Amino acid sequence: MEEKNPIGLLALQEQVKRHLEDHFFESVWLQAEISELKQNPSGHCYLTLVEKDPGSNALLARASAVVWASTWRMVKPYFEAQTGRSLAPGLSVLVRVQVSYSVLYGLSLVIYDIDPSFTVGELELARQRTIARLEAEGMFDMNAQLSLPLLPRRLAVVSSPTAAGWRDFRRQLEGNEYGFRFRLQLFPAVMQGDAAPESIIGALDQIAAEADSFDAVLILRGGGGAMDLVCFDDYELAVNVAQFPLPVLTGIGHDHDFHIVDMVAHTHVKTPTALADWLLDRFAGEAWRLDTLVQRLHLAVRTHATAQLGALEALKIRLVHAVLDRHADALHALDLLERRVEAADPRRALDRGFLIALKDGHRTDRAAAFIPGDRLTLLFRDGSVEAEVSKVKPE
Repeated sequence: MEEKNPIGLLALQEQVKRHLEDHFFESVWLQAEISELKQNPSGHCYLTLVEKDPGSNALLARASAVVWASTWRMVKPYFEAQTGRSLAPGLSVLVRVQVSYSVLYGLSLVIYDIDPSFTVGELELARQRTIARLEAEGMFDMNAQLSLPLLPRRLAVVSSPTAAGWRDFRRQLEGNEYGFRFRLQLFPAVMQGDAAPESIIGALDQIAAEADSFDAVLILRGGGGAMDLVCFDDYELAVNVAQFPLPVLTGIGHDHDFHIVDMVAHTHVKTPTALADWLLDRFAGEAWRLDTLVQRLHLAVRTHATAQLGALEALKIRLVHAVLDRHADALHALDLLERRVEAADPRRALDRGFLIALKDGHRTDRAAAFIPGDRLTLLFRDGSVEAEVSKVKPE
């Protein structure tokens, strides 16, 4: 029978502790994902670190870790300053740890340092995965296919009410030199950090409830550190923007910034001020085109009026000439008539030595008109004679 030489649990734990600490007498850099994070009143921060299978996301390993208060006071603000976000569950980190083993609490990892650049790199990888997913789902052109009014005046704005970007945008738009007027309604939201995506989605939900009141939605966020704007690479936020029922216009960050939300929006420009200029240029362009049309209309009216005046003047001249011609013709006809009247005047015959015979007051030039006994009047140049017919001698 095999001889048993049992040892106590404490002895076993001490052996494990000794072997582990002998092997890991120096700290190591560890890559893991934060599963849980909690800071206690004493200032220490307790974490659960995990490793998952990249394909199935199944849990492969888990370990407890701690950042002592003295270290936490240094690494926390440094990490946030470099990445623009807080340490939180779901974040991949690269930490320098010392393996520690307690006979009471088992294996734990003491964190002494965090490398922010690793997290930034991991965020970029996550960004590329999000882009690929959105492309596969056909999200990139959805909002761009919506019709934006030619002159969008009713604008719903998602921004922080205290942000410089919102203030600059409003000053640029409302103080424009052209006097264009816009109706702006602000829907406040958190514009950086882990809470930003959910906050912005909430503001979009409010706008969607009264979508008929607006022509477009503007998402504004002024400049900041690159990691301050990482929230605009969030998948859920991008999906909400892509599927929004109104055109979404973005002005986020600096000239060099370009985020996933910009990619799925209807239109994006670099900054809030640039977005104000874009809107003003749209209005100014239409005003210029309208002014050009008015000038062309005035010119066409003047040209037409000039042509009509010319035609009227020509008609006037033709009418005057026609009247004059008619007048001349009338005068000529009258002159001929006067001559004919004068030629027919009996007195002209009397002046030439002829007599005019009147019967019953009517002129007659026929002898057959008389019978013996008729009374007649003979007109001479110097008077008249009353006579009686005694005999008629026809030819």
